[in-house]
Amino acid sequence: MKAVLQKLGPGLLFAGAAIGVSHLVQSTRAGADFGWGLLWALVLVNLFKYPFFQYGPRYALATNKTLLDGYHRLGKTYLWIYFLLNLGTMFTIQTAVTVVSAGLAAELFGMTTAVYWCVILTVLCFGLLIIGKYQLLDRFIKVIILTLTISSILALGIALANGSQSIPLTQVFPKEGGLLFLIAFLGWMPAPMDISIWHSIWALEKKKSSKNPLTLKNSLFDFNVGYFATVILGACFIGLGAMVMYGSGVSFSSNGTVFAGQLIALYTANLGDAAYGIIAVAAFTTMFSTTITTLDASPRAMAKSTQLLFNTKKDLYLSWMIVLALGTIFIFLFLLSEMGLLVQIATVLSFITAPLYAYLNYRLVRSKHMPKDHQPDKRLQLLSQVGLLALTGFTLGYLISLFYS
Repeated sequence: MKAVLQKLGPGLLFAGAAIGVSHLVQSTRAGADFGWGLLWALVLVNLFKYPFFQYGPRYALATNKTLLDGYHRLGKTYLWIYFLLNLGTMFTIQTAVTVVSAGLAAELFGMTTAVYWCVILTVLCFGLLIIGKYQLLDRFIKVIILTLTISSILALGIALANGSQSIPLTQVFPKEGGLLFLIAFLGWMPAPMDISIWHSIWALEKKKSSKNPLTLKNSLFDFNVGYFATVILGACFIGLGAMVMYGSGVSFSSNGTVFAGQLIALYTANLGDAAYGIIAVAAFTTMFSTTITTLDASPRAMAKSTQLLFNTKKDLYLSWMIVLALGTIFIFLFLLSEMGLLVQIATVLSFITAPLYAYLNYRLVRSKHMPKDHQPDKRLQLLSQVGLLALTGFTLGYLISLFYS
């Protein structure tokens, strides 16, 4: 068991970054609003995105370079596009995950308001990353994902056993107001596509810190464990929303603190009040893991991009982390009322840029820089081509709907 756990790392960090707002918030709301009706979206988007996320660690281990190095090889313009997009969304994404974490902290610990918890958590994550760096993340995330997986599957099992109403499995396609929710759901499920870049960076960090050689086989095993954990937990959260809230007339609050209370009540309604503490801690640590992984990953990506774009060898990781932390705190204090609009912009950008990142990742793993024995086989290439067509089709369909609405 210990040997298996030692192989895991970047894949679970991927899961830790992914299993946040998209799962705790959007998947639960999907179940509450549509029952089991959006399972098709969960399955398809995870299937179509799978190869492109996998290409992050595959490219990194094969070439000893990050995807950002690869984008730079393909053309500096691609790297500039990523740099500007990430600069425009990283503060919003960091704020969104921290707000939910703060709401859960306020629900669990009380003591102060969610805004103050936002500042406290940002400072705490910053300090932990300075002290513990990648090694802390690697150890921390294994406990978190295991805790959340067990508690979520248990909660869903009890909800299904105790459910007094039969929720139809009829699949639906949201229209009008529900279309924007579907776009957000697809854009951030299991995560925005650019997290593949983070994964490539973490894979190389794991390789540097690992005592044993990190092989492609081990890296892909690690990725698959993390990826399929996000799929299973996404289905669990849809199920919890469907079994407890669908048809009840109750809707989730947009207020982070109120939502946190509703989310914990969702679990305890099925596991009992005695489990309140366990569930509250599990939910909080899940969002805390997302908060700390995003605070680590975005500065790493921006530091690497800066090195490549401006031809410098300076390690600007700390500088970018300070910028992200201060920018996030600024949004907490002065722009929190605009969070709904900011998150909507970020999710839409994640959705419409997914085909671009998918295309770039696919090009890289089939480029001359990629060793032949590390390139994807024909089945994975076929899935990549189908996935690229599907993601492009989703995006064009959304843009056309905007034009005619």
